[in-house]
Amino acid sequence: MTAYFGRIAVRAAALTAMLTMSAGAALAGEAVSADQILNALKPKSATRGISVGPQTAPQVDAATQAKQSAFIDSMRNRKTRSLSLGEREQIAELAATKPKIDLEIQFDYNSAEISKASMPAVQELGKALSDPNLKGSTFVVAGHTDGIGGDGFNQDLSERRADTIKRYLVEKFGLTGQDLVTVGYGKTKLKDAANPADPLNRRVQVVNMDTKTAAK
Repeated sequence: MTAYFGRIAVRAAALTAMLTMSAGAALAGEAVSADQILNALKPKSATRGISVGPQTAPQVDAATQAKQSAFIDSMRNRKTRSLSLGEREQIAELAATKPKIDLEIQFDYNSAEISKASMPAVQELGKALSDPNLKGSTFVVAGHTDGIGGDGFNQDLSERRADTIKRYLVEKFGLTGQDLVTVGYGKTKLKDAANPADPLNRRVQVVNMDTKTAAK
């Protein structure tokens, strides 16, 4: 009798685990909305989004803040491919403390063309970045690839994909080009390093680099 109930308990636990996994997969696959993106990029406490970074930036002294602002300003209107490794890493370091969101925007195979399936996500991004609450902010649009392929190929591909997103946002939503800083990281910053081929690694990260205006 004890063994019988033990088997029932094991089966129930297994069923619960399966349901939990299915729910998580369904949630991960849900389409992102403009409101979700907006909430992720606004530096408000107690706000949760998809792959959201810290909602409040750490306090920095005026000199450091001025230095950071000057660096971001120097990135405006720069061609993505002109950024040095040091500049890319500096952008990543600053972005680590800013509000951000990862978007699983897929592109055609070995191409910088946005896939039809991902076009709604890009349109929702455009709506969010056009919101008055984010007016005056500078955004970093960072392209990432998965871990398959060579370093040089993936670096070039990530840069072209970031440029594609920027061009779409400027042409379709009238965003100011100088407020969108594009950077590519290739396969150097995998989201799931244990699974280099995981589609989660093929993403576009958007970071709000200027939280002062967005906090209004």
